[in-house]
Amino acid sequence: MDKFVIKGGKKLNGKVSVSGAKNASLALMPAVLLTSGISRLYNTPRLNDVFTMIKLLSQMGVTSNFKDEQLEINTTEIKTYEAPYELVKKMRASIYVLGPLLSRYGYAKVSLPGGCAWGPRPINLHLMALQKMGAKIDLEQGYIIAKANKLNGAKISFDIPSVGATGNTLMAAALAKGTTVINNAACEPEITNLANFLIKMGAKINGIGTSILEIQGVDELTPSEINTIPDRIEAGTLLIAAAITKGSIELIDANEYHIYSILSKLEEAGIKITIGKNSIQLDATDSEIKSVDVSTSVFPGFPTDMQAQWIALMSLANGTANVTDTIYFDRFNHVPELVRLGADIVVNDNTARVVGVKKLTGAKVMSTDLRASASLVLAGLAAEGTTEVLRVYHLDRGYQKIEEKLNSLGADIQRVQSSEY
Repeated sequence: MDKFVIKGGKKLNGKVSVSGAKNASLALMPAVLLTSGISRLYNTPRLNDVFTMIKLLSQMGVTSNFKDEQLEINTTEIKTYEAPYELVKKMRASIYVLGPLLSRYGYAKVSLPGGCAWGPRPINLHLMALQKMGAKIDLEQGYIIAKANKLNGAKISFDIPSVGATGNTLMAAALAKGTTVINNAACEPEITNLANFLIKMGAKINGIGTSILEIQGVDELTPSEINTIPDRIEAGTLLIAAAITKGSIELIDANEYHIYSILSKLEEAGIKITIGKNSIQLDATDSEIKSVDVSTSVFPGFPTDMQAQWIALMSLANGTANVTDTIYFDRFNHVPELVRLGADIVVNDNTARVVGVKKLTGAKVMSTDLRASASLVLAGLAAEGTTEVLRVYHLDRGYQKIEEKLNSLGADIQRVQSSEY
């Protein structure tokens, strides 16, 4: 098991490219189950979660060729419609195979999902939508068993705009008979990326990018190709890395519209942001970071996946910030570890009260999930002395060689093997 050893106090400067989006890739990959043949996904990040999805698809007979950032997937010979516990337990996004398998083959057996060890994230909306489309669903020995001779279009309204449920329903509806309308659909860029891919495959979808999606089912889809969007969470994390170290960086291949809420908050905190033709520049060299309240929300609001990183930045800001997570109430496992570095943070219900301190001091800290890990790395970059971040396998799930990108900007991070848990 690896850990990061970070020597803090170094300003980040330079240019860095943003990788393809993890969450977009994990939706695009299962979508190829809707068709037979070879599809190509460009700008695919080389992440542990992506490799887990490749293994999951290979269990079904899918073959893949992953070279550089081009992922070629061949679905000519699907042999089984089961997603086993051994792989699904590693990643919640595995649930995305449920809709495509059921819609195309009329049967799916998918283990109940796993993933990060925080918070109840039920899949009831996924199942409700499929049942409305005519699926018979049973839960047996930890597995979802779904059957349908043919899914039918339906009017579906989500209580909350779930990204996962929207994606699964969108894929299932593409081959359903008739028209499906999804009300209160998620509007995240990853869903737009998926919808555009389905259209390239021959799907008929209206309302892309809005909260109401209308899908006219078709009889058949054909293989296609698409570029995966840049990872907005990686982009936000890199920007905060520069801000927390009082550095200056330029992000290449970032999409400003995907991270507008983050950019707006950074500017509110007194940090200079400049938007270029294909880049975003951040300059915090002469900035006194101000405390800024944040409340997470669905897109286009401030992302819950940036909550932990924002708390790390606010730990060194001037004043007091209240950071509220309205998406996941208990997503604060990073707070006790940040306190070990000297942060002044108190959590009450789903709000963290962050009082800015003059400095953080290096210590040994423990990663508990993907974004919590990122916040500890950010704090370690700014802390005096040496910080050891244990269990960085969490980071490898969602950030492509993050230590190499940060080191290219002037950070001092070593990845070393560790027997500590």
